Amino acid sequence: MKKVKHNTNTVPSGYLFSNTDIRKLIFPLIIEQILTVFVGMVDSMMVSSCGEAAVSGVSLVDTVNVLIVNIFTALATGGAVVCGQFLGMKNEHEAKKSANQLMLFTTFLAVIVMAVLYLLRGFILGTVFGSIDENVEGFANTYFLIVSAAVPFIGIYNAAAALFRAQGNSKVSMYISLLMNAVNICGNAILIYGFDMGVAGAAIPTLVSRILAAVIMLKMISNQKLQLCISKPFSLKPDFGMIRRILRIGVPNALENSMFQLGKILTVSIVTTFGTTHITANAVCNVIAQFQIIPGMAIGQGILTIVSQCVGANDYREAHYYVKKLLKILYGAAAVFSLIINLLMPVIIRGYNLSPETSRLTYEIIWYHTVCVCTYWAFSFAVPNALRAANDVMFPMLVSAFSMWIFRVGASFVIARWLGLGAMGVWIAMTIDWAVRGVFFTIRYRRTIVGRSKSPLPSPVRAEP
Repeated sequence: MKKVKHNTNTVPSGYLFSNTDIRKLIFPLIIEQILTVFVGMVDSMMVSSCGEAAVSGVSLVDTVNVLIVNIFTALATGGAVVCGQFLGMKNEHEAKKSANQLMLFTTFLAVIVMAVLYLLRGFILGTVFGSIDENVEGFANTYFLIVSAAVPFIGIYNAAAALFRAQGNSKVSMYISLLMNAVNICGNAILIYGFDMGVAGAAIPTLVSRILAAVIMLKMISNQKLQLCISKPFSLKPDFGMIRRILRIGVPNALENSMFQLGKILTVSIVTTFGTTHITANAVCNVIAQFQIIPGMAIGQGILTIVSQCVGANDYREAHYYVKKLLKILYGAAAVFSLIINLLMPVIIRGYNLSPETSRLTYEIIWYHTVCVCTYWAFSFAVPNALRAANDVMFPMLVSAFSMWIFRVGASFVIARWLGLGAMGVWIAMTIDWAVRGVFFTIRYRRTIVGRSKSPLPSPVRAEP
């Protein structure tokens, strides 16, 4: 990243990222998140034409899909942090080497995960999801069989996208996401409405779009002119030292994300005991709520990219400066997105063709979620990304595991089942988990990033190694 002059913007002279650099990084990430969540909502609306049981079945399988995506996103994050730190050190040779190893290991693991999913299909649908209606289980089984084949391509796409973001280029993944989602929506429309294929008509375009996105991203990240790229010809020889370095960050992050999503799956099994109304309301709310956290998810990825390079340059004062700046942007954007979503709620509800009882429950959950997102969500999810970028990955993992099992899962049983609040009780327990995590992460951030930022600021001119 080029150095910036003091007169170009308000960022202090010599800092790694100017305001323009930040906009170029964050804006495409927000657009990409919007596209992903929007297609998810349109997807579920199209499936709703097959009935609420179809929506419920697809939403149950999607909890597993999100788990898989989170695993590979976390591993890609480990690679991106390592690459970003090497770029901050001005060591492009090691940065490219780490990019190669990230792609190699991710692809290998993705094939293994796909095989495991097919082997455990009966256990997941019959045991993990608990007692579900026969129609819901049938739809879930169809969707599961098709979309599980996309796992290797999810891994490849996420690795390549993380490498582009690590070098400050988030436009590529935005454009590919646009293409992928366009293919998905058009395919859904043709197969669901044109050929009356129901849930299969939603699953097939999802598989095809992910294959297409992975192939294009793999081609683009092979461009040897990039700061970060994979070699030509691609080397299949593993560098276990580099892989261990990536995994030291990626594995704790993957475990954290996996436990987080596992908690969601377990709480879904609680919701299923309250019937189709609660299952459907929970599924619809999961989609709508994603829109409210779009700015946070995008800016959280930006924090990883920016702070990792600052840490590579051994400049924690600069890292703290950017975290504060990005959190201000996050809260402003979250308020705007939440306002828009709540104003559009009547239109969204009609699009899902929900019953009056399901609609009422959906409204209640989303309004509650809005308040929590606009107050303390960032401290639970964005702030720990700064810790991960600074190689502090075990603490977020341990805190998240403790908080999830005690508050998200444990409190869900108490509030949802014992107090009889149903799906709303699960969402209340979830936000209690956010609050606890946020307190621990904020204290840790102040002791690490803020504490180190008080040391004398290094020279703004980074010497070449």
